[in-house]
Amino acid sequence: MRRDRALVFTTTTGRPVAPRDHSLRWTAFLEGLGIRHARLHDARHTAATLLLVQGVDQRVVMSVFGWTSSAMAARYQHVVPELVEETNRRMGEVLWGESSVQAKA
Repeated sequence: MRRDRALVFTTTTGRPVAPRDHSLRWTAFLEGLGIRHARLHDARHTAATLLLVQGVDQRVVMSVFGWTSSAMAARYQHVVPELVEETNRRMGEVLWGESSVQAKA
């Protein structure tokens, strides 16, 4: 009988993958997609940062990841150059108006 526990990685019967096998299955998964090696833990940082870049509300991100503290979001979400550029653009619009920002670009 297959069990659905909303897990990302399961055995063929739906049971959790043994912790010692996570790394092996993750590596095989990446190799199958032709993606360079990265730790499974790194995928959490990437996913959290991509949600930040997309503007997903922090409360939603915390719910998806099962975090109860905003400190976890701060640990996993990383500020990328695109976010800084967007912030600068928005501040320019507020301070000098949209036309001034476009003229300088």
